[in-house]
Amino acid sequence: MTWRLWAILALLAGALLTGWFAWRDDPELAPEDGAAGLRSDYILRDFEVVTLDSSGQESFSLQAPELHQTPGARTLELTTPLFLMPDRDGNRWEVRSRTGWVNEKSTLVQLRGDVVAQSPDAAARPTVLRTEQLDVYPQDNRATSEDIVTITTPGTTMRGTGMEADLASKRIQLLSKVTLNNDPNRR
Repeated sequence: MTWRLWAILALLAGALLTGWFAWRDDPELAPEDGAAGLRSDYILRDFEVVTLDSSGQESFSLQAPELHQTPGARTLELTTPLFLMPDRDGNRWEVRSRTGWVNEKSTLVQLRGDVVAQSPDAAARPTVLRTEQLDVYPQDNRATSEDIVTITTPGTTMRGTGMEADLASKRIQLLSKVTLNNDPNRR
């Protein structure tokens, strides 16, 4: 063998070792927080799910472009979800937000960012609720918020901080700093 062949083999071995060390020490490939490769068990895209309560009745339906199971937990993270929540007459409230989170037992849904809840189309008095955060308890047909909430019905706009709502009976209570604008001509 000539000295050139030895030089080429040495350079090739050096390049391979350098590449292997660089790949092994790449911070993007290293696991974070000591968690060896935690990732979602599943991801759903463009889906619809119907969740039933303990009696087999629809608790809520969910449509979203993306859902991730939280790594290391049984909770769900949602992107721009649309929840359809039945009232006692079988009509559905539509609730939208930028993000959502569902706990392990689907008893708590936390909606964050541009939350809009619209009463069913068949409602005698159409209602639209707007806030930045809303916690929904589907099995109890209940929703709460600690943020500013605006409720609009034909001819009336109410605004307050904090809210308790019974979705089944369509009863909504603002808790503090409540203002009311009434325009009876807009019905």
